[in-house]
Amino acid sequence: MPVARLVLTDFRSYPSAAIHARPGLVVLTGENGAGKTNILEAVSLLAPGRGLRQAALGEMARSDGPGGFAVAARIDDGSEIGTGTLAASPERRQVRINGAASSANALAEHLSILWLTPAMDRLFVEGAGGRRRFLDRLVLALEPSHATHSARYEAAMRARNRLLGEEGGADPAWLSAVEAAMAEHGAAIAEARERTVAALAARIAAEPDSVFARAALALDGWRPMGEDALARELRSGRVRDAAAGRTLAGPHRSDLLVRHAGKDQPAARCSTGEQKALLLGTVLAHADLAAERAGRAPILLLDEVAAHLDPDRRAALLARLARREGQVWMTGTEPALFAGAEQATWLRVVDGMVEG
Repeated sequence: MPVARLVLTDFRSYPSAAIHARPGLVVLTGENGAGKTNILEAVSLLAPGRGLRQAALGEMARSDGPGGFAVAARIDDGSEIGTGTLAASPERRQVRINGAASSANALAEHLSILWLTPAMDRLFVEGAGGRRRFLDRLVLALEPSHATHSARYEAAMRARNRLLGEEGGADPAWLSAVEAAMAEHGAAIAEARERTVAALAARIAAEPDSVFARAALALDGWRPMGEDALARELRSGRVRDAAAGRTLAGPHRSDLLVRHAGKDQPAARCSTGEQKALLLGTVLAHADLAAERAGRAPILLLDEVAAHLDPDRRAALLARLARREGQVWMTGTEPALFAGAEQATWLRVVDGMVEG
């Protein structure tokens, strides 16, 4: 569901801004440091999670502002959604949907949002945590309930870790109750990831030849085993986990494996350009899958992606994006990077101001 109007108040470099956009391509151009990525980050906050920078809420308020910030949007179905913080509680996220207080997880019922940023260029060579977050964003676009299961699993795991660390041992009945919650939501998370990886892998394999690298996907590490089996594993691992100071079994220990299918080579061993192409091809295939499966195309946020593509791949990317449903927000330093995107919403960003 496209964003028709985006309003920022005391967010990052913007004292205030109101942006009107149409479905399709939304192109933001301007010099480095002008505030283009800040706009993409604002859009990313209209979905569950910490946004494309994974920043703390307190970092998002304008540094010389009164404290707190707001990001609000009207989407094409007429809904009004917004999020932000108050000066008195800068790390407590507030969410409102159609004027009523709500939870961040409820945002998934209105929008699904995916992004690629330059910071993700090392996704395949760094720790598994970033790949899990990337995978969970893909799952969320297909199954909005994934946000609730993830939040409840994390809360239950934190409670279990605290109980295991108590002197004299935790109350067994309370520990069992917490582990039951972990098992319920952990099994749901693992099964949703498995479904998404299988569906996306099949979608990529069935695609015609493309200028973008074709990824082969699989899950690694801890694998789905069902609610009862996870509960048993947690119960049998209490002594081990107490000694480690953390829980060592569950979907938070899984990893997403990606290979370059054409070369039969792990993504981590591919060139930077190939890794970018693998990511881009995966996100585009997933966006098409989400449009088919969920009946709505996710909003794509592509930060500086055109600058890293040669002219042929850049033209192919713009042509493919123009054919798809939904909305794509793209940033770049020069309008020439988006030559051929005549039907786009063009916006120029200059020193914290947005010019249509």
